[in-house]
Amino acid sequence: MARTVKRPRSVASGCRGMSNSGFGYARSLQRRLIRPKTCYLSMGLDLESTISLRTGVEMPVLGLGTAGASGRACVAAVCEALRLGYRLIDTASMYGNEKEVGEALRKSGVRREEVFITTKVATPDQGFASTSRACDQSLRLLGLDYVDLYLIHWPSRRKRVETWRGMEEVLKSGKARAVGVSNFMVHHLEELREASGLAPTVNQIEVSPFLQQREVVAACRDWGVQVEAYSPLTRGRRLGDSTLRRIGAENGRTPAQILLRWSLQHDFVAIPKSARPERIRENADVFDFSLEREDMDALDALDQGLHFDWDPTNVP
Repeated sequence: MARTVKRPRSVASGCRGMSNSGFGYARSLQRRLIRPKTCYLSMGLDLESTISLRTGVEMPVLGLGTAGASGRACVAAVCEALRLGYRLIDTASMYGNEKEVGEALRKSGVRREEVFITTKVATPDQGFASTSRACDQSLRLLGLDYVDLYLIHWPSRRKRVETWRGMEEVLKSGKARAVGVSNFMVHHLEELREASGLAPTVNQIEVSPFLQQREVVAACRDWGVQVEAYSPLTRGRRLGDSTLRRIGAENGRTPAQILLRWSLQHDFVAIPKSARPERIRENADVFDFSLEREDMDALDALDQGLHFDWDPTNVP
């Protein structure tokens, strides 16, 4: 049975003044810049641990990202992850691998209700009615009756509000247990807050020590929106960083494991992607150690605002 991590009200869920349906936190706090917060509740985590989203849905703290995986390699990667105990699999219609993810889930023998499946509506499919149709298509490809989390993949300039209203309908219909967004910055979230009574439960954004996105993380915490970190391993481009390598050597861990541990100790859900079995195993082996405060401080000091994927900052 998965262990649930209950976070203090001051972190992300149950923030004071916040209802289950909206952001409801003082506007004066929305744009503050904060020093990253280390959540040492993460020391008691394991691969089966979950975090309670604001709506009560349980979400695993570590999962497998599948962007870039396709065909038999995708099926094999997801099967291996599920065999190792991963219980969160992240896909998207844009990835073109929903069919393979669904096939792997069936082949794995793991019960559907034990796996948290995320997929996303792509920009061309955004809109009120088209969002529901896109979800239907994703469900057909996955071979599922519902997904656990359905996200808006990108803050499309002209369709954000109507797409979010479509997401509300997806949620009401039972096609998704939770709905959220991806790549949304503070001004995008504010727009949804002003237009709708339903706040996203998750904002999936690129986060690593080299890109900490402190303003949007602070807003998400104030508003009870769980931050999910994609590309937490910097797409491999900063694994040779001297600080990262030093901390890894001192802890007997790889740079990738140090990056994932940093994410967990900042209370982010992390979804590293890999199709290589040895990397999938390595990324799961992050629950039997913790980083000391001085290590976390050193990693926090690496923030350079470096995007290794899309940068939505200037999307109006």
